[in-house]
Amino acid sequence: MMKIGIVGLGLIGGSMAKAYRASALESGEKIQIYGCDKNESILGFAQLDGTLDGRLDEYTLPECDVVFLALYPVATIEYLEAQAALISKSTTVIDLCGTKEQVCRVGFALADRHGFTFVGGHPMAGTHFSGYKYSKSTLFKGAPMVIVPPSFDDISLLNRIKELLAPVGFGKFSFTTAEEHDKIIAFTSQLAHVVSNAYVKSPTAKAHKGFSAGSYKDMTRVAWLNEYMWSELFFENKEPLLFEIESIISSLSEYRDALVEGDREKMTRILRDGRVAKEEIDG
Repeated sequence: MMKIGIVGLGLIGGSMAKAYRASALESGEKIQIYGCDKNESILGFAQLDGTLDGRLDEYTLPECDVVFLALYPVATIEYLEAQAALISKSTTVIDLCGTKEQVCRVGFALADRHGFTFVGGHPMAGTHFSGYKYSKSTLFKGAPMVIVPPSFDDISLLNRIKELLAPVGFGKFSFTTAEEHDKIIAFTSQLAHVVSNAYVKSPTAKAHKGFSAGSYKDMTRVAWLNEYMWSELFFENKEPLLFEIESIISSLSEYRDALVEGDREKMTRILRDGRVAKEEIDG
Protein backbone atom coordinates (compact mmCIF):
# COMPACT_ATOMS: atom_id res chain seq x y z
CA MET A 1 0.00 0.00 0.00
CA MET A 2 1.35 3.40 -0.99
CA LYS A 3 1.04 6.09 1.68
CA ILE A 4 0.95 9.73 0.56
CA GLY A 5 1.41 12.79 2.77
CA ILE A 6 0.40 16.27 1.58
CA VAL A 7 1.23 19.46 3.46
CA GLY A 8 -1.01 22.32 2.34
CA LEU A 9 -4.40 21.68 0.76
CA GLY A 10 -4.74 24.63 -1.57
CA LEU A 11 -5.14 24.40 -5.33
CA ILE A 12 -1.91 22.45 -5.87
CA GLY A 13 -1.92 20.26 -2.77
CA GLY A 14 -5.63 19.58 -3.04
CA SER A 15 -5.31 18.64 -6.70
CA MET A 16 -2.41 16.34 -5.90
CA ALA A 17 -4.49 14.56 -3.24
CA LYS A 18 -7.48 14.25 -5.57
CA ALA A 19 -5.29 12.91 -8.38
CA TYR A 20 -4.01 10.07 -6.19
CA ARG A 21 -7.51 9.35 -4.92
CA ALA A 22 -8.93 9.22 -8.46
CA SER A 23 -6.10 6.95 -9.61
CA ALA A 24 -6.73 4.57 -6.70
CA LEU A 25 -10.45 4.41 -7.43
CA GLU A 26 -9.82 3.76 -11.12
CA SER A 27 -7.02 1.20 -10.78
CA GLY A 28 -8.00 -0.49 -7.54
CA GLU A 29 -4.54 0.21 -6.13
CA LYS A 30 -4.51 0.70 -2.39
CA ILE A 31 -3.40 4.23 -1.55
CA GLN A 32 -3.74 6.00 1.76
CA ILE A 33 -3.62 9.78 1.67
CA TYR A 34 -2.90 11.95 4.70
CA GLY A 35 -2.97 15.73 4.73
CA CYS A 36 -2.53 18.77 6.91
CA ASP A 37 -3.50 22.39 6.50
CA LYS A 38 -3.52 25.42 8.80
CA ASN A 39 -7.23 25.73 8.04
CA GLU A 40 -8.91 22.99 10.07
CA SER A 41 -12.19 23.35 8.17
CA ILE A 42 -10.43 22.57 4.88
CA LEU A 43 -8.78 19.54 6.44
CA GLY A 44 -12.14 18.34 7.73
CA PHE A 45 -13.83 18.86 4.38
CA ALA A 46 -11.09 16.95 2.53
CA GLN A 47 -11.72 14.00 4.85
CA LEU A 48 -15.48 14.33 4.53
CA ASP A 49 -15.43 14.30 0.72
CA GLY A 50 -13.29 11.16 0.72
CA THR A 51 -10.07 12.69 -0.57
CA LEU A 52 -8.09 12.14 2.62
CA ASP A 53 -7.91 9.05 4.80
CA GLY A 54 -6.67 11.01 7.78
CA ARG A 55 -4.48 13.70 9.24
CA LEU A 56 -0.77 14.00 8.48
CA ASP A 57 0.84 14.27 11.92
CA GLU A 58 3.70 12.93 14.01
CA TYR A 59 2.19 9.44 13.79
CA THR A 60 1.44 9.21 10.06
CA LEU A 61 4.32 11.32 8.71
CA PRO A 62 6.98 8.64 9.39
CA GLU A 63 4.87 6.04 7.55
CA CYS A 64 4.63 7.94 4.24
CA ASP A 65 6.36 6.76 1.07
CA VAL A 66 6.20 10.27 -0.39
CA VAL A 67 5.42 13.64 1.18
CA PHE A 68 4.45 16.64 -0.95
CA LEU A 69 5.05 20.15 0.39
CA ALA A 70 2.49 22.40 -1.28
CA LEU A 71 3.26 25.59 0.63
CA TYR A 72 4.87 28.96 -0.06
CA PRO A 73 8.71 28.79 -0.03
CA VAL A 74 9.23 30.25 3.47
CA ALA A 75 6.54 28.01 4.97
CA THR A 76 8.05 25.00 3.17
CA ILE A 77 11.45 25.65 4.74
CA GLU A 78 9.89 26.16 8.17
CA TYR A 79 7.96 22.88 7.92
CA LEU A 80 11.03 20.93 6.82
CA GLU A 81 13.17 22.33 9.62
CA ALA A 82 10.49 21.51 12.20
CA GLN A 83 9.60 18.00 10.99
CA ALA A 84 12.78 16.63 9.40
CA ALA A 85 13.61 14.42 12.36
CA LEU A 86 10.25 12.62 12.00
CA ILE A 87 10.66 11.78 8.32
CA SER A 88 11.62 8.17 7.59
CA LYS A 89 14.81 7.35 5.71
CA SER A 90 12.66 5.52 3.14
CA THR A 91 10.53 8.62 2.43
CA THR A 92 10.86 10.83 -0.64
CA VAL A 93 9.95 14.46 0.06
CA ILE A 94 8.95 16.56 -2.96
CA ASP A 95 8.31 20.28 -2.65
CA LEU A 96 5.93 21.94 -5.11
CA CYS A 97 7.05 25.57 -4.79
CA GLY A 98 7.29 28.00 -7.67
CA THR A 99 10.96 28.75 -6.90
CA LYS A 100 13.62 26.20 -6.16
CA GLU A 101 17.02 27.57 -5.15
CA GLN A 102 16.47 28.43 -1.48
CA VAL A 103 14.04 25.57 -0.81
CA CYS A 104 16.33 22.99 -2.41
CA ARG A 105 19.39 24.26 -0.58
CA VAL A 106 17.66 23.72 2.77
CA GLY A 107 15.91 20.52 1.66
CA PHE A 108 19.05 18.81 0.39
CA ALA A 109 20.96 19.72 3.55
CA LEU A 110 18.24 18.41 5.86
CA ALA A 111 17.88 15.24 3.80
CA ASP A 112 21.62 14.58 4.08
CA ARG A 113 21.47 15.12 7.83
CA HIS A 114 18.41 12.96 8.51
CA GLY A 115 18.69 10.32 5.80
CA PHE A 116 15.51 10.86 3.75
CA THR A 117 15.40 11.85 0.08
CA PHE A 118 14.50 15.41 -0.92
CA VAL A 119 13.55 16.36 -4.47
CA GLY A 120 12.55 19.74 -5.82
CA GLY A 121 9.40 19.75 -7.95
CA HIS A 122 7.33 22.26 -9.90
CA PRO A 123 4.14 21.09 -11.64
CA MET A 124 3.58 23.36 -14.63
CA ALA A 125 -0.17 23.67 -14.23
CA GLY A 126 -2.60 25.89 -12.38
CA THR A 127 -5.46 28.35 -12.65
CA HIS A 128 -6.01 31.96 -11.58
CA PHE A 129 -8.20 30.62 -8.77
CA SER A 130 -6.70 29.41 -5.51
CA GLY A 131 -7.77 27.18 -2.66
CA TYR A 132 -9.03 23.65 -2.13
CA LYS A 133 -12.43 24.65 -3.53
CA TYR A 134 -10.92 24.88 -7.03
CA SER A 135 -8.64 21.84 -6.82
CA LYS A 136 -9.38 18.95 -9.16
CA SER A 137 -8.03 15.49 -9.89
CA THR A 138 -7.23 16.31 -13.53
CA LEU A 139 -5.25 19.53 -12.98
CA PHE A 140 -1.91 17.84 -13.75
CA LYS A 141 -3.15 15.42 -16.40
CA GLY A 142 -0.71 15.68 -19.31
CA ALA A 143 1.10 18.66 -17.77
CA PRO A 144 4.91 19.01 -17.59
CA MET A 145 6.61 18.39 -14.25
CA VAL A 146 10.00 19.96 -13.53
CA ILE A 147 12.21 17.97 -11.16
CA VAL A 148 15.33 19.16 -9.31
CA PRO A 149 17.02 15.97 -8.06
CA PRO A 150 19.89 15.84 -5.57
CA SER A 151 21.90 13.89 -8.15
CA PHE A 152 21.65 13.53 -11.92
CA ASP A 153 23.54 10.24 -12.15
CA ASP A 154 21.29 8.23 -9.84
CA ILE A 155 19.09 6.52 -12.44
CA SER A 156 17.28 4.42 -9.85
CA LEU A 157 16.23 7.60 -8.01
CA LEU A 158 14.97 9.24 -11.20
CA ASN A 159 12.94 6.14 -12.01
CA ARG A 160 11.63 6.04 -8.45
CA ILE A 161 10.42 9.63 -8.77
CA LYS A 162 8.58 8.81 -11.98
CA GLU A 163 6.99 5.75 -10.36
CA LEU A 164 5.83 7.73 -7.32
CA LEU A 165 4.30 10.41 -9.55
CA ALA A 166 2.79 8.04 -12.13
CA PRO A 167 -0.73 8.09 -10.59
CA VAL A 168 -0.89 11.88 -11.03
CA GLY A 169 -0.70 11.64 -14.83
CA PHE A 170 2.01 14.13 -15.75
CA GLY A 171 2.74 14.24 -19.46
CA LYS A 172 6.45 15.01 -19.38
CA PHE A 173 9.32 15.22 -16.89
CA SER A 174 12.17 17.71 -17.12
CA PHE A 175 15.24 17.44 -14.88
CA THR A 176 17.29 20.52 -14.09
CA THR A 177 19.20 22.39 -11.38
CA ALA A 178 17.57 24.76 -8.92
CA GLU A 179 19.49 27.70 -10.37
CA GLU A 180 18.50 26.94 -13.96
CA HIS A 181 14.88 26.39 -12.94
CA ASP A 182 14.64 29.79 -11.26
CA LYS A 183 16.34 31.54 -14.17
CA ILE A 184 13.93 30.07 -16.74
CA ILE A 185 10.80 30.42 -14.59
CA ALA A 186 11.54 34.13 -14.16
CA PHE A 187 10.94 34.42 -17.91
CA THR A 188 8.23 31.85 -18.61
CA SER A 189 6.03 32.56 -15.59
CA GLN A 190 7.01 35.41 -13.31
CA LEU A 191 7.59 38.06 -16.00
CA ALA A 192 4.29 37.09 -17.63
CA HIS A 193 2.47 37.78 -14.35
CA VAL A 194 4.24 41.12 -13.92
CA VAL A 195 3.45 42.27 -17.47
CA SER A 196 -0.17 41.11 -17.32
CA ASN A 197 -0.69 42.76 -13.94
CA ALA A 198 0.80 46.03 -15.20
CA TYR A 199 -1.10 45.91 -18.50
CA VAL A 200 -4.57 45.99 -16.90
CA LYS A 201 -3.65 49.14 -14.94
CA SER A 202 -3.96 51.25 -18.08
CA PRO A 203 -6.72 53.87 -17.64
CA THR A 204 -8.09 52.64 -20.98
CA ALA A 205 -8.74 49.17 -19.56
CA LYS A 206 -12.06 50.16 -18.00
CA ALA A 207 -13.46 50.92 -21.45
CA HIS A 208 -12.39 47.66 -23.09
CA LYS A 209 -15.79 45.91 -23.22
CA GLY A 210 -17.00 45.57 -26.78
CA PHE A 211 -13.51 46.23 -28.13
CA SER A 212 -11.58 43.24 -26.82
CA ALA A 213 -11.13 39.68 -28.03
CA GLY A 214 -8.42 37.02 -27.87
CA SER A 215 -5.44 39.33 -27.50
CA TYR A 216 -6.92 41.05 -24.45
CA LYS A 217 -7.86 37.73 -22.86
CA ASP A 218 -4.41 36.27 -23.48
CA MET A 219 -2.67 39.31 -22.02
CA THR A 220 -4.83 39.63 -18.91
CA ARG A 221 -5.46 36.02 -17.87
CA VAL A 222 -2.72 35.89 -15.24
CA ALA A 223 -3.32 39.42 -13.96
CA TRP A 224 -5.91 37.76 -11.72
CA LEU A 225 -3.45 36.35 -9.19
CA ASN A 226 -2.79 35.65 -5.53
CA GLU A 227 -0.77 38.73 -4.63
CA TYR A 228 0.61 37.27 -1.40
CA MET A 229 1.99 34.15 -3.06
CA TRP A 230 3.39 35.94 -6.09
CA SER A 231 5.02 38.66 -3.98
CA GLU A 232 6.89 35.99 -2.05
CA LEU A 233 7.91 34.17 -5.22
CA PHE A 234 9.15 37.39 -6.83
CA PHE A 235 11.38 38.26 -3.90
CA GLU A 236 12.62 34.67 -3.61
CA ASN A 237 13.73 34.99 -7.24
CA LYS A 238 14.69 38.65 -7.21
CA GLU A 239 17.79 38.74 -9.43
CA PRO A 240 16.54 36.55 -12.32
CA LEU A 241 13.23 38.45 -12.36
CA LEU A 242 14.97 41.83 -12.33
CA PHE A 243 17.01 40.72 -15.34
CA GLU A 244 13.83 39.83 -17.26
CA ILE A 245 12.06 43.06 -16.27
CA GLU A 246 15.06 45.15 -17.39
CA SER A 247 15.18 43.20 -20.66
CA ILE A 248 11.55 43.87 -21.52
CA ILE A 249 11.83 47.54 -20.52
CA SER A 250 14.74 47.83 -22.94
CA SER A 251 12.72 46.19 -25.72
CA LEU A 252 9.63 48.34 -25.08
CA SER A 253 11.81 51.42 -25.27
CA GLU A 254 12.65 50.51 -28.87
CA TYR A 255 8.97 50.50 -29.87
CA ARG A 256 8.36 53.79 -28.05
CA ASP A 257 11.38 55.44 -29.66
CA ALA A 258 10.33 54.32 -33.14
CA LEU A 259 6.90 55.92 -32.62
CA VAL A 260 8.34 59.13 -31.18
CA GLU A 261 10.82 59.41 -34.03
CA GLY A 262 8.24 58.52 -36.68
CA ASP A 263 10.60 55.83 -37.89
CA ARG A 264 8.43 53.33 -39.79
CA GLU A 265 11.41 51.37 -41.05
CA LYS A 266 12.65 50.84 -37.49
CA MET A 267 9.18 49.79 -36.31
CA THR A 268 8.87 47.29 -39.14
CA ARG A 269 12.29 45.88 -38.33
CA ILE A 270 11.70 45.37 -34.60
CA LEU A 271 8.27 43.86 -35.26
CA ARG A 272 9.87 41.49 -37.75
CA ASP A 273 12.56 40.62 -35.18
CA GLY A 274 9.85 39.64 -32.70
CA ARG A 275 7.97 37.53 -35.25
CA VAL A 276 11.14 35.73 -36.29
CA ALA A 277 12.11 35.16 -32.64
CA LYS A 278 8.71 33.55 -31.99
CA GLU A 279 9.09 31.30 -35.04
CA GLU A 280 12.58 30.22 -34.01
CA ILE A 281 11.58 29.53 -30.40
CA ASP A 282 8.30 27.72 -30.92
CA GLY A 283 8.42 26.57 -34.54
